[in-house]
Amino acid sequence: MVGIVIVAHTPVASAMLGFAEHAFGVVPERVRAVDIPPYEDIKASFDRVLRAAYGVNTGQGVLILTDVMGATPANVASKLEALGPLSGLNAPVIVLAGLNLPMLMRCISHRGEGLEELAQKALQGGQNGILRLGSKAPQATTEK
Repeated sequence: MVGIVIVAHTPVASAMLGFAEHAFGVVPERVRAVDIPPYEDIKASFDRVLRAAYGVNTGQGVLILTDVMGATPANVASKLEALGPLSGLNAPVIVLAGLNLPMLMRCISHRGEGLEELAQKALQGGQNGILRLGSKAPQATTEK
């Protein structure tokens, strides 16, 4: 089973994990949340993400979901992916940015698949979960 680590700005990661617990009735197995507070030392953030990755790792890989590309949570997670075998995880790591609830639900529901397949399902779930609701169609604008 692929492990999942949610890494996001405080309190987004733990709120996402709370939603998963609400939806599934229990905290899903091998899923951890790491909230990154403002002004935390990058090394301390990295160490907490690494510990979470160790905690969910079964050797099948670790999928890390982050909130915003280019922000500290994504940068810390990307550092773990870039280390590869040097991280000591002995499992591949994939980092996806742009976390949303449909992405997380898809990840948890399809965790029996391989890491690459799960990453693709997560991306599809995230993109397909963004919809415009309501009956009004966008109106064309005319510029003068």
